Amino acid sequence: MTAPAVEFRAVNKWFGSAHVLRAVSLTVARSERIVICGPSGSGKSTLIRCVNGLEPYQGGTVRVEGRDLTPARIPSVRRAVGMVFQHFNLFPHLTVLENCTLAPIHGRGIGRRAAEARARDELARLAIADLAARYPGQLSGGQQQRVAIARALCLDPAVMLFDEPTSALDPEMVQEVLDTMTDLAGRGMTMLCVTHEMGFARRVADRVVFMDEGQIVEAAPPEAFFDRPAHPRTRDFLARIL
Repeated sequence: MTAPAVEFRAVNKWFGSAHVLRAVSLTVARSERIVICGPSGSGKSTLIRCVNGLEPYQGGTVRVEGRDLTPARIPSVRRAVGMVFQHFNLFPHLTVLENCTLAPIHGRGIGRRAAEARARDELARLAIADLAARYPGQLSGGQQQRVAIARALCLDPAVMLFDEPTSALDPEMVQEVLDTMTDLAGRGMTMLCVTHEMGFARRVADRVVFMDEGQIVEAAPPEAFFDRPAHPRTRDFLARIL
């Protein structure tokens, strides 16, 4: 049988005395799109940062494509997992094209010509091919975030993680990034996305996961999650955010 893309099994995480993930278990199938929502401090970003070793955890198991995330395997797992951050994290002294080719050339050993060809293909898919020679400081926030997505895709990841990718954007720039993510979902990419964009969740997610106080309170397909939430805490959250 094909292994799930990502598995969390009774994952526990502490920051000092704060128990921020409490025996979290979740299985993500290949090509499944998961949107994770919940109040600030509920453990959403911490959970997905455990997938590629950005956050160590103190109990339980994380598996990526059937492999336990041990310290020795973190480098290889990171090559299979793309991540898009809230604040873009582009190198300001490098052009868009150089940002997209840095990891393939120096991390994967791909030749410059092949890396640049792949980068230009991804930039074209995201409708920003004309920005290849510009620097991040010359771009809008929405453009920078699309570059960050293209950069992640240049490593041909099996899983894409999005950590509140629109929260740092001006309102008029949010939709262009969401449209890009919707297109990516249409390609069949496995996605775990932390976001408060509930319209995106309803339109794109296979399941919506609601977290509170370090636990998964509810997980359901969008129709059931939004129209028939089972847990009182979920209903209260939706009443506040919608």
